[in-house]
Amino acid sequence: MNVSQKCLYALRAIFELSGRDDSTPVSVSDLAEAQDIPVRFLEQILSQLKQGGFVTSRRGVQGGYTLAVPPEKLTVGEIINFLEGPLLPNPSKKPTSAGRGDYAFYDLWQRANDALAGVYETTTFSDLQEAELAADGRYIPNFTI
Repeated sequence: MNVSQKCLYALRAIFELSGRDDSTPVSVSDLAEAQDIPVRFLEQILSQLKQGGFVTSRRGVQGGYTLAVPPEKLTVGEIINFLEGPLLPNPSKKPTSAGRGDYAFYDLWQRANDALAGVYETTTFSDLQEAELAADGRYIPNFTI
């Protein structure tokens, strides 16, 4: 299973927006800098996310992007499915022939889809923010040489 760089950038942008305390729009340049994403690429991604109803935008000097969906209701799976479509072969097509391995692979793809769905579709951006905060408290960098 591969997730494209575009999708990873989109997830990071949504993650950044979900971590903001207020509903003040965040400029593309601020998002790009915070998540180390090329600005021109991020503009395209945010435009797509806006069309999908995940973010809203405001024009002008005080403009930028905000989440259109509360982070506790927005799952990682929604973003991935919107940008990438299904990640694995469609397991809903049961094998019609008795080719060697057809049933075994059908079972494999079905279990893999179920496992991915179990993670992606139940993990919200609010969950990711909580995990990040918990990790910040445990990780202590050591800068000694």
